[in-house]
Amino acid sequence: MTDYAAFDQLATLIAVVRPDGQVRFANAAFEDQLRLSRRAAQQRTLFEWFADDRRLRETLAAVQGNRFATARFEAQLRRAPHEELLDVLVLVSQTDDPQHLVVEMIEATQQARHEREERNLDQVRSSKDLIRNLAHEIKNPLGGLRGAAQLLALELGQDSELLEYTQVIVHEADRLQVLVDRLLAPHRQAQVVGDVNIHEVCERVRALVLIEFPKLTIRRDYDISLPEFRGDREQLIQALLNVVQNAAQALQPQLVAGQPAQIVLRTRAARQVTLGKQRWRLALELHVEDNGPGVPSEIRDRLFFPLVTGREGGTGLGLHLAQTIVQAHQGIIDCDSEPGRTDFRILLPLP
Repeated sequence: MTDYAAFDQLATLIAVVRPDGQVRFANAAFEDQLRLSRRAAQQRTLFEWFADDRRLRETLAAVQGNRFATARFEAQLRRAPHEELLDVLVLVSQTDDPQHLVVEMIEATQQARHEREERNLDQVRSSKDLIRNLAHEIKNPLGGLRGAAQLLALELGQDSELLEYTQVIVHEADRLQVLVDRLLAPHRQAQVVGDVNIHEVCERVRALVLIEFPKLTIRRDYDISLPEFRGDREQLIQALLNVVQNAAQALQPQLVAGQPAQIVLRTRAARQVTLGKQRWRLALELHVEDNGPGVPSEIRDRLFFPLVTGREGGTGLGLHLAQTIVQAHQGIIDCDSEPGRTDFRILLPLP
């Protein structure tokens, strides 16, 4: 079955079967997910792993009989004993050999994650130009507004009761200037590319956050075999710092109440990852996981939009800037959150 060896490079579960369900080939993802060897899979029928095999039997017969070239349906796979059933989207396709059919099984969680990643990328891209143009439009009159307030203050003199109002105008103009500068920062800074060790980045961020939150527990769970990659070290430190600070601020009420508050920095290698419609053989997976209250459901889908925040007094720029920096490195950030557990996952391609 060397003709199907390329399926080993895919992250989805692939089985090449006869119309009677006999497995002729199973790819590496199939072996890993169902906890068995390829040789063992070839001694069984694919029906044995389906919780309800009637739909699979009907579909194999329909595709093999040329009623459909491709068919799809949802199903559940059995795994090792005592493991939960695996929800999958099943695609059955013809091959050049009428006695062989390809059955692709895509994990429902994986499918949902890919759709969410694509949606996040499209949303951030569409808002990026709008935010940049809007920031420039705000900045242009801002300097004139501040200058006019200062000239008015000079005309009024130090003893005028109205001087306080001009000071308010200057102060608010300066605050808006800082906000605009933060919006424009990722678009102004050119990348300083060099070799980056992700664990050096993590350690730097860990030290900075513990200075601000000394009672916080930040646990390390590193895969030290991960290779270095090319990137802008300082920008990546800033991106990760924004994410970890966001988690630490969410844990602040627990710290004040003396309750357990923990962040875990976890690094892993991910294989056969799609980022921005491009397939990467290897990627770096960095998780920032906390045991806080979770992201409010009303902002979960807009979490990486600028000026969106669930925290009183927050600017809503930290996660947006982090996403912008990571996207400039061809990566992405996503978030999985529920009460008691929030997991920000940063994916970066590796050479």
